[in-house]
Amino acid sequence: MHLTIGILNADAVRPELAPHFGEYPDMFKRLLKAADPSVDTRDYQVTAGQYPADIDEVDAYLITGSKFSVYDDEPWIRQLGEFVQRLHARRKKLVAICFGHQLVAHVLGGETAKSNHGWALGVQRCVLSTAASPTLAAGDQLSFLASHQDQVLTLAPGTVTLAGSDICPQVMTQLGEHILTLQWHPEFSADYVEQLLYLRRDQLGDDAVAQAIDSLAEPLDNHRFAELALDFIRR
Repeated sequence: MHLTIGILNADAVRPELAPHFGEYPDMFKRLLKAADPSVDTRDYQVTAGQYPADIDEVDAYLITGSKFSVYDDEPWIRQLGEFVQRLHARRKKLVAICFGHQLVAHVLGGETAKSNHGWALGVQRCVLSTAASPTLAAGDQLSFLASHQDQVLTLAPGTVTLAGSDICPQVMTQLGEHILTLQWHPEFSADYVEQLLYLRRDQLGDDAVAQAIDSLAEPLDNHRFAELALDFIRR
């Protein structure tokens, strides 16, 4: 099945890094096409109010991460939240990452807030639950790059946890057969995160940055998530 995925871009890459790594839709295109070269994408800059003229002009949607919080009083965040509600009502396939993961919970009846654990940075590992997808086994572990301090505290009604960790109980979730979310970043490369951490050293602190950078040599499961997401969309 040929897929066209609409990427709802909720931020911009820092200008120091964009020339080398591209914008967030570019990162997702690389991730998805590595799993299936036939996948097409369309970009919608939702921070500027760009949306499809017809909700069905693509097969599924993907929400990127963002430096913003889902509870920030920003018109574009409210508009994106309303679009998520429309997608949910239509049972349109949606994959939501980090900010998107939090927004799904926030606008569909759950709660997102700052974590008591502070920032989650670098390579983080989660354990799959008994509700995990048929393509994954309960008890298995997946590793992804993380960069967040907000996280989902209460799931939206009907949502199940597919994977969690000690510091982030809701790493991967599923709502019905149409919404798949991930708190961490399968689109990030270790090189990108290393450069980003250095740029944010004043905000994050030297110790946190050093510890996160030390973790970057660990293997990642980005490709496994891409395959899982595409399988989810096609089901």
